[in-house]
Amino acid sequence: MNSKFLLPLIAFLLMAVLLGFGLTQNPQELPSALIGKPIPKFSQPILKTSETHDEQDLFTPDELLGKRWILNVWASWCPSCRYEHPLFNEIGNRTSIPLVGLNYKDAEQNAVQWLAERGNPYDRIPTDMSGDVGIDLGLYGAPETYVIDEQGRVLYRHAGPIDAELIEREIAPFFPELQALFVQQQGS
Repeated sequence: MNSKFLLPLIAFLLMAVLLGFGLTQNPQELPSALIGKPIPKFSQPILKTSETHDEQDLFTPDELLGKRWILNVWASWCPSCRYEHPLFNEIGNRTSIPLVGLNYKDAEQNAVQWLAERGNPYDRIPTDMSGDVGIDLGLYGAPETYVIDEQGRVLYRHAGPIDAELIEREIAPFFPELQALFVQQQGS
């Protein structure tokens, strides 16, 4: 075989093998370098909603030290966030699990209107207009969901929208209260 054709053929075969391997991977199972490590430090302004009861202007994850909590990254421009939002409303209304909704690269008025129309399950809503917190989290985009432990370490991360099955299988094991909610729903 002519050597001027051999190199492109080898390059093509290598690319085909890599592409084939990539297609066998689940895009929802993106690895996170943060698992087992402290959530990045940040201090972000709070979204001003009609439901904002707190006079604090900033949120920092240190506020929740000693509690296990869920961080949900969302935005009004995110179609997948609409899909998962009713589940967060249910968790927010039926459990005492602290929910923090990081509003990502969103116009404040759009975010406030979105929550007014769909309900606000969040205890705190820090904003990340610049995307800097997202970069520190290794965010692929909205939505993403994290479970943070009592010491402020990331226990779990899911890129993409969540559904009831994923909550039951992967998030509920971190929260006995959430497990009880899903057991009750299955029995209904």
